[in-house]
This record gives sequence, C-alpha cells and structure tokens, in this order.
Amino acid sequence: MALTKRIIPCLDIKNGRTVKGINFINLRDAGDPVELAKLYSEEGADELVFLDISATEERRKTLADLVLSVASTINIPFTVGGGISSVQDVAVLLQNGADKVSINSSAVKRPDLINELAGTFGSQCIVVAIDAKKINDQWIVHLVGGKVPTKLNLFDWAKEVESRGAGEILFTSMDNDGTKDGFANEALSKLSEMINIPIIASGGAGKITHFTDTFIKGKADAALAASVFHFKEIGIQTLKKELATAGVSVRL
Repeated sequence: MALTKRIIPCLDIKNGRTVKGINFINLRDAGDPVELAKLYSEEGADELVFLDISATEERRKTLADLVLSVASTINIPFTVGGGISSVQDVAVLLQNGADKVSINSSAVKRPDLINELAGTFGSQCIVVAIDAKKINDQWIVHLVGGKVPTKLNLFDWAKEVESRGAGEILFTSMDNDGTKDGFANEALSKLSEMINIPIIASGGAGKITHFTDTFIKGKADAALAASVFHFKEIGIQTLKKELATAGVSVRL
C-alpha cells in the first residue's frame, strides 16, 4: 500500500496575522491564523505548517502563545517555523503543542544544528525548509525569506540535510511561489530520486491539476499551498476527491 499523499495548508504569519505574497513579496492579509487553522483541520487537511515569516528577519522568536492557541483548536499534526536556532527554541514550541519544527536559515548558517535537534527530539520532529531559485541553470539556496542568496546548490544541500538527520524537506521554489503556474516538478522529481526522506512541495499551486502533477510527475510526498486555500479558490475536500479520482492515494 502506497503511503497516502498529504495536503498541507501553510499559514505565513506576520505580526500575528496570516499573510500571502507573490515571489515572497507584496504581502496581503489573509485572516486570523487560529480561525484558519481550525477551519483547515475541520475540512480534512492532513497537516498544517505555520511559518512566522518575520521571525528570522526581525531576529525575533516565534510566537509561542499563538502556537498554543492554534494547537488547542486542531487535531492534526502541526509544524512551526521561523527564527528557530537552538534546542531551547524547539523545546518551547513542542511544549506549546507543535508536533514538528521547520528550520531554514539557521540550518544553513550552522548545519550542526540539524544533528543537535534530530539527536535531541528525533528526526520525525525536524523539517528542513529549503527556499531555492534557479540562477544560470543552477538551483541556488536562499535565506532570510528568500532575500539572501547563498553558494549552496539545492541538491547538494538536500543530501547533506538528510545525512544530518532531518526527517523531512520542505522545498519551496521561489520562481513558482505565488504564481499559481504549478510546482517545480522537475526539481522535485530529481530530489525524490536522490534522497529517501519525504519531500513537501511548495510554491506554485493554482489549480487542482497542479497538485495531481506534483504527486505524479514531481513524486512529492506532500503538497503545501496557501492562497488557493485562504481565498477559497480550492476546497480541500474537492481537491482530495479529484486526486483520488486521478489515482493519487489520499486520506478522504
């Protein structure tokens, strides 16, 4: 039996509100995170991702109290990211009800952090988010909400992340983010052939066929999206029924 593919709404949080942008900029308000989380949980989302997008940039810790509010209203796994750079940061979030944490910039700056977190909390808790953009035919990893390019190549970094104990990779294509033109399936497919941990596809969802494509062509294990869910363009139940009809194994 193939593992079921997961549908994951993403709540990007800035100043306590859910926001959504295009190519990581031009943010607009998308509602109250606690209300949205409850709604998605009831609609059949498999998991939620909650990213405090201003945490790293503003050198501020993720809002633990908001995590507590969200966790107390939902009954599905919940990943939290933004400004996490130590074992202590993770302990606070897990105590407040997060099931997993997502690290990004801090892992690139100090890769040993991945080993420390996986060793302390278990790989199943540790998601490494990778934001990458194609530059001169190379997928280059970017930091601080996509503002700072690194010298890292997406595929090399993904392999290293896996070897250090990450349990999952959340790959966002910055070129596709918010465009609604589909996921970066070529890169996703290549990633899935190279590594053995689950890959969450992010960036580019605009219609139901994009999800079908990322599971079949991109070989993604999960698909994450924001605006199509926040602005009611795609219903989660409708999406899952269409996926099942297309032969994709999902939890209905």
